[in-house]
Amino acid sequence: MRRVRYESARGPLFVEEAPVPEARPGELLVRCEAVGVTLPVVRKVTEAAEPIPLGGEIAGEVVAVGGGVTRFRAGDRVTGLCFGHGYADFAVLHETMASPVPGHATAVDAVALVRSGLVALGALAAAHPEYGESALVTGAASGVGHLAVQLARARGASRVLGAVSGSGKAEFVRSLGADEVVTYDAPDWGKPVDYALDAVGGALLTPALAAVAPGGRLVTYSSGGGTLQAYDLLVGAKTVTGFQMARIARGQPELYERWRRELWQLFADGALRPVVHAEFPLEEAAKAHAVIESRANRGKVVLRP
Repeated sequence: MRRVRYESARGPLFVEEAPVPEARPGELLVRCEAVGVTLPVVRKVTEAAEPIPLGGEIAGEVVAVGGGVTRFRAGDRVTGLCFGHGYADFAVLHETMASPVPGHATAVDAVALVRSGLVALGALAAAHPEYGESALVTGAASGVGHLAVQLARARGASRVLGAVSGSGKAEFVRSLGADEVVTYDAPDWGKPVDYALDAVGGALLTPALAAVAPGGRLVTYSSGGGTLQAYDLLVGAKTVTGFQMARIARGQPELYERWRRELWQLFADGALRPVVHAEFPLEEAAKAHAVIESRANRGKVVLRP
């Protein structure tokens, strides 16, 4: 089978021939039809001291199951988060990380919707939104952010403000339901919001917190780090919550599954529209990473083995 790999930090991605992996106990062997490219994986390629397997969101057909697997069998269509080599023709997925893909959806729909949607929905839930409140979504054109804009609206936000890296993304974000769009370098982000969902981190944390009204909430779920001043929290009685999807997946599987069902129902109802910016073959994985690294994407970037 083909597999994408690299040998050093910032080293070139290349396709190699590799043996088809085996499904061990509790695992599924999946023929990959679509692979979602994520910013955390792109960052690891550029920042990790040692090469890592290129994992992430995959979707496709189960071709074999390991011992003890009870929820799936060969022929089922699934999606989930692969922690091993996912940029490949075949990948191994643990049963606990897999979910079925309904018949009305494609593999591309699945990788654009499920994992990114779970992060967006989880971050939104961590903000404890109330009907009629206003929301800010940073990274609003990203794979997660473009779903967060739609979910905030679906959960009753009266006003949604999207923040993006460049003005060329404004029309796209408005088409998702945002009332206003600002760029990160804008000196004034307008009327403060009740809660903010920050996907960017780093230097953007401070202006994101400043955009929150007194007594409001900031949820950060970025892998980009960043630092806040305690005084900025105290003076406005604001709260900051860190959100990590892995904690929900491991510690609250019932909630994780309920959120997955909600996402598919919203998709079936037409209330949630995952957008794919571009699809690339495995051989062009480096081009896919370049799109993410340059923040050029509007929606999800997908590899098609």
